[in-house]
Amino acid sequence: MQINQLSLLLFTLSSGTVLAQSSTSCPTPVAGYIADEKILEDQIRVRANRAEIQQNNLATFDGKVNIVSDKAQITANKAVIDKANTQLNATGNVSYHDSQMRVQSTDVLLNTDSGKLAMSDTEYQLTQFGGRGAADLIEIDQNKGVALTGVSYTTCPIGAEDWKINASSISIEQGKLWGEAINTVFYVKDVPVFYLPYFIFPVSNQRQSGFLFPEINTSSATGLSYEQPFYWNIAPNYDATFTPRVMSKRGVQLKTNFRYLNEQSLGQVNIEYLPNDQETIDDRDRYFYRYTHNGKLNDNWLLNIDFNGLSDDNYIADFGSDFYNRADTHLYKTLSLNYYSDNIDFSVNFRDFEVIGDHQDNYRALPEMKFNYLTEQFGSFEFSLASELAYFDNKLAEQPTATRFHLAPTIALPLRSQWGEFLAEATWLNTYYNQDNIDGTGLAEETTRSLGQSRVFGALYFDRDTSWLGSHLRQTLEPKIQYLYTSYKDQNNIGLYDTTRLLNDFNGLFRGQEFTGLDRISDNNQITVGLTTRILDENSREQFKLSLGQIFYLEDNKVLAASKDDDRSALASELDWQIGSKWFAHTELQLSTKTDKVERSSISLEYQLSEDKIVQINHRFVRNLSGEQIDQFGVTASWPITENWHWVGRWYKDLSSQRTIESYAGVQYESCCWSISLVSQRHLSNRFDVFGQQNSQEFESSINLKFSFKFSGTEARSGRRNMLEDGLFGYKQAYLIN
Repeated sequence: MQINQLSLLLFTLSSGTVLAQSSTSCPTPVAGYIADEKILEDQIRVRANRAEIQQNNLATFDGKVNIVSDKAQITANKAVIDKANTQLNATGNVSYHDSQMRVQSTDVLLNTDSGKLAMSDTEYQLTQFGGRGAADLIEIDQNKGVALTGVSYTTCPIGAEDWKINASSISIEQGKLWGEAINTVFYVKDVPVFYLPYFIFPVSNQRQSGFLFPEINTSSATGLSYEQPFYWNIAPNYDATFTPRVMSKRGVQLKTNFRYLNEQSLGQVNIEYLPNDQETIDDRDRYFYRYTHNGKLNDNWLLNIDFNGLSDDNYIADFGSDFYNRADTHLYKTLSLNYYSDNIDFSVNFRDFEVIGDHQDNYRALPEMKFNYLTEQFGSFEFSLASELAYFDNKLAEQPTATRFHLAPTIALPLRSQWGEFLAEATWLNTYYNQDNIDGTGLAEETTRSLGQSRVFGALYFDRDTSWLGSHLRQTLEPKIQYLYTSYKDQNNIGLYDTTRLLNDFNGLFRGQEFTGLDRISDNNQITVGLTTRILDENSREQFKLSLGQIFYLEDNKVLAASKDDDRSALASELDWQIGSKWFAHTELQLSTKTDKVERSSISLEYQLSEDKIVQINHRFVRNLSGEQIDQFGVTASWPITENWHWVGRWYKDLSSQRTIESYAGVQYESCCWSISLVSQRHLSNRFDVFGQQNSQEFESSINLKFSFKFSGTEARSGRRNMLEDGLFGYKQAYLIN
């Protein structure tokens, strides 16, 4: 049966889902009401075991009554439609369900003329927030909105109401982003905690202005700290967060975060300011600022900005940072303009730094312009041109400055197939320097360096079918060989502006350059050999990969910065192994074949049962890094204790000094409707003294406590994710298998 006059059975509220199960498990969200495609707009369909119609004015339905429209559904034991009084009344185990909410009620009264709906003695659940509750009366008006009288609300499951809100009335106006509550009492268990005569709350998943949950922690650097964020939804594409931070040892700090987003760009401004730091001798002001911008000017041009600064060397060590860590020595100040097309890429970069501590001041590239061109219009040959123009300056007045122009045309013959690849290329490296402030340095005011470089690279790919423990597998064998020649020219009359020596791993053996930047280009006459083998399963997924490689030097280097003590490089190896479905291993090793000593190594062994069940063991060794030996062992773990309890921890020890350098332990309880976490950590403070020297003996300890009620069921497990991210800081999956 279809009755067109009942088109006003359509309403809107916040959202809808299935009612909470009668157990202490978290409610499972389901899709809202979806109407039959055959139902037209402004129509309803009524089904029942029995129907009686009197003169087309009064219709009575009994037994399993089901009233549906294109937007909502009502089920009841009995329903009466009174056309003369424009009313629909459903009684007896009534359920109302639309795309936004589901309500159980003793009776439903609908005015088919005005569209007003009233439900008595209700239990309801909302979909978007996963919230549920009860109300003496729910009234819905398609023009005004919804009003609830004698209402309660919680996100906890039935039978485990750890918290709830009771209010004499709640109203949500049509089209408004906020609801209003009158005479509200917040309960923890059955104990009233506080009372609010009036407050407003968000009724959509749109961003809303208001207070966020506070954070409380204590540390040896700040004392007891309390942070209270306030979020301001300025516009759909602008927002800001203001966070006062009260620290018992230092005073009151203000942290601000402003974000913007449009079709062509996005950016963020962060400012942190602490006036009159009580822990400093002179009560000086402390601050940090950061501005980032990533924008598209048109289809080919991009603009990127990353600008950072702080008041003093110890700011990050004392207050922490969301963007830097205590080991960083430089804060970037960069402005980049980039152009991209099919054959051309061009960039202009201004690179500056904020130096932290007593570190050698870096050269600033102000500016640095690069132009690269690539074409394949020469048959099988490729022609490319790399060029650069840069000016280097230094804040230290006694340091030289330089203008550098570099031009490097290359002709290459690349051949590729399924069974191998071959590359032959020749490059002319031509660099011009104009250097100032060079008195007594031995540098040349003007100099030109022209070098020739040729490279021949070849690789073959073999594979065969094999088996292991009853599994059908495929093994590959991939030998590689490269010959590299670079001519020599004395470069001692050129300063070092953006150049440092690179460390080799397996892939770095075939790089062909031993330095960053262009101030030093090593002469080469060398052969590099490498071998990789892989084991792939039936789905071509890598289960095992082993790579070995070494460089053989046919002549000694004449460029002093690249000089070596042996006629071959360290033997470089990499191993990635998926041991079953849960165990993974990754190792990198560089072994000197002259002394048979390990120069560098990295070992990781991981057991991962699921996303949050992880145990990883790490060891890192570097024989000589800036005159120091690195020998560290660490364990990182994340594991649920029970369904609601979770533990995360990490521990690192310096084996050279036989001391723990970092420890972190966090435990969290999380239910459907609230969570609490307690984190304790101890690490090197890395503070600087008045001379800019970093203290490697001082430690900082802190305890962090977080507690939150979940007013939205969709927040479930979000707190656990945050603790995982903090606790697994520095975590990397133990394998690099593709």
